[in-house]
Amino acid sequence: MSDLITSKEIIEKTGISRATLNNYIKLGILPKPIVGRPRSGQQGVKQIGYFPPESLEYIFKVKLLKNQGHSIADIAAIFRKDEEGSAPAGSQASPQDERGGQDGRQSRVKVSRACSTGNLSVTICDIDSPAYLVNHNFEIEWINKPAEDLIFKQRVRSLVDIESRNVFRLLLNQGLGSTGKNWQEIITLNFTILQKAIDKDRLSNLFKGMTRSESELMQGLFESRKPAGRDAFYHLPVSVVADDHSRKTYWVHTMTFREGVFFVFLPDDGINSEFLDMLTHREKVINALLRNRMPSLVSLGVLVADLQDSVKISAELLPGQYFELINGLWEVVGPTFERYGGIYGKHAGDGMLYYFIHKNDGNYLMNALDCALEIREVVSEFSSKWRAKKSWNNELFLNTGINEGQEFFGTIHSARNVEFTALGDTINIAGRLSEFARNGEIWTTKNLISKLSQEERETICFGIYQKNRSGRMFIRDSFSRISDLVAEDPQHYRHFESFPGLPITLIEKKVNHLTDHQEPVSILSA
Repeated sequence: MSDLITSKEIIEKTGISRATLNNYIKLGILPKPIVGRPRSGQQGVKQIGYFPPESLEYIFKVKLLKNQGHSIADIAAIFRKDEEGSAPAGSQASPQDERGGQDGRQSRVKVSRACSTGNLSVTICDIDSPAYLVNHNFEIEWINKPAEDLIFKQRVRSLVDIESRNVFRLLLNQGLGSTGKNWQEIITLNFTILQKAIDKDRLSNLFKGMTRSESELMQGLFESRKPAGRDAFYHLPVSVVADDHSRKTYWVHTMTFREGVFFVFLPDDGINSEFLDMLTHREKVINALLRNRMPSLVSLGVLVADLQDSVKISAELLPGQYFELINGLWEVVGPTFERYGGIYGKHAGDGMLYYFIHKNDGNYLMNALDCALEIREVVSEFSSKWRAKKSWNNELFLNTGINEGQEFFGTIHSARNVEFTALGDTINIAGRLSEFARNGEIWTTKNLISKLSQEERETICFGIYQKNRSGRMFIRDSFSRISDLVAEDPQHYRHFESFPGLPITLIEKKVNHLTDHQEPVSILSA
């Protein structure tokens, strides 16, 4: 029940009373809870009710309908009709609608059917008021035209460099060119909603490149934000000034996902019930945002790992056993990729492709290197267990290539799946390096190593093996061209003839400063 929300959490996040919660259950607005044991850390109760996470959105819908003048009995009827699969109340004009609602207001959010999919007649494509998605690095990944026109006053979708789409810098830039102060109110609103993700270091990163007066202004706006509630569940008022100097009040509703925070500016003078229904379908909203995220030019690390001798191994096993092996391998390495922030990308065959995206917090390139080294240990342990289980002599290796660069990163989607992908030579070279590696080796480029700080380089042992009379000598902190490394194997060289001069190096291990010496040259046995 880890994906469910407790009754206590609902009360804390929405501000309703327990009596109101029970009344919503009785009226059918909320489903009956699943009663179970409390989670660890919850004291003083033996049992507690668990609800689906979309219950928060149901309560949000109730609040908006109340603001429109609907009675609780009318609202319960709307939910009953939704449950029965009928057209939601308010989707067709009623006598009350024609008068503009009980308080004389009319719905201002217009909807169309152009983007309709699945069971929803309204999607994010139909939002006629400002809306945008901000990732956890404070960059806009999806935005509609009303948000560009009314909030940011520029074509945000034309900005290909994702760092140039930082929400606070965009608002500051457009505000400095205007005479009004409404933009300051909107910046403060974004600080209020996103404040839980802004620590002291991240706040200073936001001010990089600003003048002293600009950073002082932003610091003041940050300090004027409203205190964070117990959770990022917001429904806050804000006024927006259009180019014709007209002012309109919106309620800003946010939905927090793993990928970021979705902002929707809901007009104070009414909203279409179909649009409310869309917001209660949380999973569909998330999928729609992922499908429509803008491709961005980003700095990234690419890790490609291929199972060595996969054709030979598959020939030696029954199909069921081979799939058991591959699925088991994915199961043991998956948590490591996730821990280091890797984003899965589609890769042909039995290999793995992961992206490590540049962010303000942490080093994405060190994350890729550390992840590869840890994966090698995990695979070695998995290989030993598999050999004991199957009584065979094959050793399992993931051969790894890592590269870095700037590429366009976005999503490609089919009817049911959303896949992340990047386009360019950065990915191709990482794939070629994984083909070059043998017996679990990890190869990377000189360019990647050069982008690490001196302190970071000292945490890893990297270099090139060179032959001598006594065997092989490992030259630390050195590189070699691919053409020199494959010169004795013309057949193998054909795979790398498109970049023969690329300098690469072998990642040997993490450095333990208590036991490892730092001499530039160390000799290892052949």
